[in-house]
Amino acid sequence: MFPGQGAYLPGALAPLAEDEPLVRETLRVLDRAAGRVGRSAPSRLLLDEDAPSLAELVVRSPADLHVALFAAEMTLFRLLTERHGLRPTVLIGHSFGDLVALTAAGVYGLDDGMALVAARDDAFAECPPGEGGMVALAVSASRAAGLLTGLGEWEVTLAADNGPRQCVVSGPATALERVRAAAETLGIGATRLRVPYAFHHRMLAGVADDFARRAAGLRTGQARHVLHSAILGRRLDGPDGVADLVAAHLVRPTRFTEAVRRLHADGVDLFVECGPRGVLSDLVEATVPGVRVVAPLRRRVGGRSVADALAGPGALPGAVVSLPPPERDPAPLPRASRVDGDGDGGPGAGVGAGGDGVRDREAVIETLRSLYATALGYPPEVLTEDADLEADLGVDSIKQTELFARAAARYGRTLPAEGSRLTSYTTLDALAGLLAALPAQDAGAHGAGTREVSA
Repeated sequence: MFPGQGAYLPGALAPLAEDEPLVRETLRVLDRAAGRVGRSAPSRLLLDEDAPSLAELVVRSPADLHVALFAAEMTLFRLLTERHGLRPTVLIGHSFGDLVALTAAGVYGLDDGMALVAARDDAFAECPPGEGGMVALAVSASRAAGLLTGLGEWEVTLAADNGPRQCVVSGPATALERVRAAAETLGIGATRLRVPYAFHHRMLAGVADDFARRAAGLRTGQARHVLHSAILGRRLDGPDGVADLVAAHLVRPTRFTEAVRRLHADGVDLFVECGPRGVLSDLVEATVPGVRVVAPLRRRVGGRSVADALAGPGALPGAVVSLPPPERDPAPLPRASRVDGDGDGGPGAGVGAGGDGVRDREAVIETLRSLYATALGYPPEVLTEDADLEADLGVDSIKQTELFARAAARYGRTLPAEGSRLTSYTTLDALAGLLAALPAQDAGAHGAGTREVSA
């Protein structure tokens, strides 16, 4: 599976690059390919954990974001298939991930795949941002359709059917705001996504035509892997299917829920995500409970290399390599000692007693969800453990710093030294790992205040 732009993570490949020569080799090829189409080298974003965050790139440099995401997913795919021998039955992309899936299948080479990504961005040159947008709704696509019909908002349409209780709608900015406000009034979680356009909407028909024209000039080859399109609702057969997908990519909805169910019905019971997070893995688990999902880079792995994690227990059928089950290791924090060992304790346990409560990761996530939902005024279900506070929920860095300081005080943890960045810890799961990595406050200092943390 190849996710969309929300899967970006600064420095995502840094641990892998230390142990896997293929990572740096692939990034060198992709850096050169990016240069040939006038883009910055993606390796600078993927090998530096202090690189700009997702929210920063969305606003300041979306082209860099897209190149980096393409490079991260293609590098991981090459590592899994060429170095570790995974043999995929079928490839599927979600939104932007369609372009990566086409390249991973061999329809485009690395150079032409990078050119395809650049062509997509170039097609937006004459399209002013801000006229449209997207809103995530915490309901099924069918319920969202009923809401739009009841409101008479015909200009707002389904953009992505992500799961049984999650979809995205897109349309003109003013109409979209009316839908968001109405949904909140009805008690439906509604979050305005930080994107500049109404993706997967007919508003982008002109851009889609330009993109298809640019893409037609790129070299294509025979696919080496089976491709299933969540946009077209079928498997791609030959060059005509590729052209259809490129033409529909920006204007037709991504029906990921339907695609996952169809693949599962066809016998697929193991889903592997080629991205730095675990966004699609969570959607699959919600859609088809009981299937196995693997997100090798869901978290930065602390205390061991990611290469070691890839070779850990839990062999995949049909694979030479074994991959770890999708467990989340606490993220390492520079200039702070990591807390090891297992411990008991529910939410808030350990306050005033060394902060042992942070070792119960699931309980900490629930506590963070409650704390953040109350402070931000969001329904708790919107705050999933992998929702990006900046990019998905629009929480600025100052507010994140304030809320994390509250969480640290609650668990009796010492905040990172001044200059440490929180922008790499923008999900509840990452923040829970960060809390576990922070040292406990001295008993005498407990409750005596907190230090400022730059965001």
